[in-house]
Amino acid sequence: MFLYLSKLLPRFFYPLDLACVSLIVALVSLWKRPKIAAMAISLSLTLLLVCGNAWVAKNLVRSLEWQNIPLAEIPQAEAIVVLGGATKSGVWPRPTVDLSESGDRVIYAAQLYRQKKAPIIVLSGGRIDWRGSASQESTDMAAILTSIGIPSEAIIQEPDSLNTYQNAVNVKETLENRGIKKVLLVTSAMHTPRALKIFQRQGIDVIPAPTDFLVSQGELQELTSSPKGAILNLLPDTTNLYQFTNALKEYIGSVIYSLRGWL
Repeated sequence: MFLYLSKLLPRFFYPLDLACVSLIVALVSLWKRPKIAAMAISLSLTLLLVCGNAWVAKNLVRSLEWQNIPLAEIPQAEAIVVLGGATKSGVWPRPTVDLSESGDRVIYAAQLYRQKKAPIIVLSGGRIDWRGSASQESTDMAAILTSIGIPSEAIIQEPDSLNTYQNAVNVKETLENRGIKKVLLVTSAMHTPRALKIFQRQGIDVIPAPTDFLVSQGELQELTSSPKGAILNLLPDTTNLYQFTNALKEYIGSVIYSLRGWL
């Protein structure tokens, strides 16, 4: 039940969901309480204009992603831990497993392995049953890795985790069973601050290896590169709204995990 509520309740704080609720309130109160309707419409418009513009969205994303800038030289470790959320199951009409928007995690793990940063890749991730996927995320990530030449004997699957806390707990058990102490943690840059704290709370010697950066120095410079660009970036855009929502999701997740004592 906690897993379901943790996915459902935060949605009422996301800008698109909150704007929809506000518009419903406006529709219901339009005839009898026009002032309330006007306030609700104004709130919806403000949410979309503010949360959908690049200035706000990219700076909110940066506040998370730039907390763990990749090291100039990635140190050696005993294993590379990759968190799920990087694949789409090979369900019809897909001919095979696809990489998702966070698929850089899998590719980066393969690169680190080929650079001999660690001899083992631990893949952590299951599938939430109501999402209708045919296989576990760890299985899908393994399929991608073996298809690009990573030997199957170098891959360890942990298929039972359904959130980041379970990732840390289950991976800790996997590592202890094999006597592994030091790991590289590969996940999206935006997710790294929360994931890093959770793994450290479990007593794991973890080195962050973030990837999938949405905001680079180039994107920030683009905001002020010219007056025309600055004005265009003020206009709402679905990509900006998506990025803002994901960053907000991470902050909400940190609050919830802190309240549960997981951070």
